[in-house]
Amino acid sequence: MIKIERCFNITGACNPEKHYMVDLKSRLVQVKEMVDKGKYFVINRGRQYGKTTLLKAVKKYLEDEYIIIDMDFQMQMSQAKFETEKSFCEAFFSAIIRISERNKLLTEKQRDLFRGLKEKAVPIDMVDLFYELSDMCQELDKPVILMIDEVDQASNNQVFLDFLAQLRGYYLNRTELPTFHSVILAGVHDIRNLKRKIRNDEDHKHNSPWNISSPFDVDMNFSVKDIEGMLTEYEKDHHTGMDIVKISEQIYDYTSGYPVLVSMVCKNIDEGKLIWNTESVICAVKKIITSGTPLLESLINKLENDTDLNCFVYNLLFYGKKIVYNYYETTIRNAEMYGFIKNADGTVCISNRIFETIIYDWYISTEAISNSIFAEGTNDKNQFITSGNLDMERVIEKFAVHFREIYGDRPEKFIESEGRKLFLLYLRPIINGVGNYYIEAQTRDMKRTDVIVDYSGKQYIIELKIWRGEEYNTSGEQQLSEYLEYYNIDKGYLVSFNFNKNRHTGLRTIELNGKTIVEATV
Repeated sequence: MIKIERCFNITGACNPEKHYMVDLKSRLVQVKEMVDKGKYFVINRGRQYGKTTLLKAVKKYLEDEYIIIDMDFQMQMSQAKFETEKSFCEAFFSAIIRISERNKLLTEKQRDLFRGLKEKAVPIDMVDLFYELSDMCQELDKPVILMIDEVDQASNNQVFLDFLAQLRGYYLNRTELPTFHSVILAGVHDIRNLKRKIRNDEDHKHNSPWNISSPFDVDMNFSVKDIEGMLTEYEKDHHTGMDIVKISEQIYDYTSGYPVLVSMVCKNIDEGKLIWNTESVICAVKKIITSGTPLLESLINKLENDTDLNCFVYNLLFYGKKIVYNYYETTIRNAEMYGFIKNADGTVCISNRIFETIIYDWYISTEAISNSIFAEGTNDKNQFITSGNLDMERVIEKFAVHFREIYGDRPEKFIESEGRKLFLLYLRPIINGVGNYYIEAQTRDMKRTDVIVDYSGKQYIIELKIWRGEEYNTSGEQQLSEYLEYYNIDKGYLVSFNFNKNRHTGLRTIELNGKTIVEATV
């Protein structure tokens, strides 16, 4: 028998026999607890978040105790099947028959019951369909679970909402009417959003037929320990000698555990035959950022097509506002649903560094053609690279010169968000193709932002700060020195936007707490 060499998978569901993947046991235990209690729920996450992988694992984990009807609307229910109630009921009923025929775990008695269903007249409306489903659940000698993947296939469709309403009705009357023990739906959109997309009137905007659904609080992000476990399996096969803990922490820092991004980083290192070290992680991240993928393209498409979402994300990135997380605010809910943001201790932030850099790049590219400072960065870029190293001191010095040319002593022209945007516009062509950057979430606000640049395996920390007086400036220098200590870096850079008429422009070097800080005042 040919031994299949495992790999990192970024397309479709993962199989532990074919792919390196995290151990799902703890998540399966949580899902089983919900199922055992008879809960109906939705696994609602962004694209390529591991929903299908989890469903397949759940099926295998539960199939000894339950009869599982697992459907995939994308594969088994074409859009035409949702056009009428009759076509939906016929297709759904037929799919159940086909699923039962391939279920090798059914007893002969159970098979006879499904054969009997096959011989019956196919239901032509929702009421008849649920009569048959109720009878089926009553006669089977094990509880029945209905799992449906890709429920997004049913979006903008009233027939599917009528199906959900029947599920709800039977759920509420389950003590008198036999029905599915548990129902698990999976997709990007939650059921409330499906309802909102179909009916625009206010009476139905939030009146979902799926209000019986229990919250799905299982954390599907990979933790550092999860990544360590996956890399440990890889190391058993390949013996690279990598520092598993260090590499896992670094991958997590860039991805925040977004499942497919973790696998992308690992796949790029593995298939690129790179050494498993911190420099290779940076290279793998750069490849993700500079190469188009369906997931990242879908993020940009959402920004292009949703004005409210676009403005929300733009303000979050460039204005540095602290936005309180509120699920009931539509734009926040949609941004989270599509994977743009996460709830970080009650405030909103972009999901991970990779998404943030890609979105920053997209916003910057839309303004680059007409922005003079981007052109200056393009013209200047050959001045800053010596023997493959980036001269960041020279970068901030030249940026200060160009900034003064634009604004001079006219602060009324300057918007605080512009400083960050202009610096990134200038920086982008300089590091393009070799380096990448991200904004440190912990220090992003209206007064202070840290940009971290990865270039040829070296990190540069640049703090962008609005001048608020000498005392505040000294405090900023202290904060930067502490941040350099955290990153174990000896030298940092500070760009101060100062419109005080008595300011001293240009560069100065500060030695503080054993760290060197080069400050450019503009």
